[in-house]
Amino acid sequence: MTDDEKEQDISFDAEEDVFAPPKKEETAPKVEKAKEAPAVEHEERMPIFALRTTANREEQVMDFVSSNAKKRGLAVYSLIHPHGMRSYIFVEAKTRQDAEQASFRVPYARGLLDKEIAYEEIEHMLEPSKKVEVNIQKGDIVEIISGAAFKHSQAKVTRLDKTKEDVVVELLESAVPIPITLKMDAVKVIRRESDEGDASQHIDE
Repeated sequence: MTDDEKEQDISFDAEEDVFAPPKKEETAPKVEKAKEAPAVEHEERMPIFALRTTANREEQVMDFVSSNAKKRGLAVYSLIHPHGMRSYIFVEAKTRQDAEQASFRVPYARGLLDKEIAYEEIEHMLEPSKKVEVNIQKGDIVEIISGAAFKHSQAKVTRLDKTKEDVVVELLESAVPIPITLKMDAVKVIRRESDEGDASQHIDE
């Protein structure tokens, strides 16, 4: 075989990509396609698994599990830690194996529960905006019902942010008014300015 024939054979093999690694231009679309595929499949409701954790370490476990899922390319779609729930997070994944691998050897993770969790069981935790209809108005006098620093203190509402479900209050007992931002479910209304107005009106009559 002549040198020219050898060169022709080598170039033919390269065109067929028999042994040559794929070019970068060809690799990029394939990677993107692989990432997009689960998104289409995720339109169907995926299994949800409860992962036990050490109390007060839920957020750290979520960070580790998320990192694991990304590094290993696992089909884990969401991680949920409902407000107020301790020692558990929820893992939405394509299969139990994906959820187990994502949580494998994660610090403070104590294993998945045997039974899958039905979406209806945690739906009320995932959509608090539908459940929590807090009747709070600007000027209301409220009692702070959660938070160690200001619990049982009374305050006046100065601003509301219903989108974020935040309320800004000023403590009544404080000599200098300092704005404090709290979640709406962290306070309860104990007196309303309109109620005081109605009461004084009845007295005048």
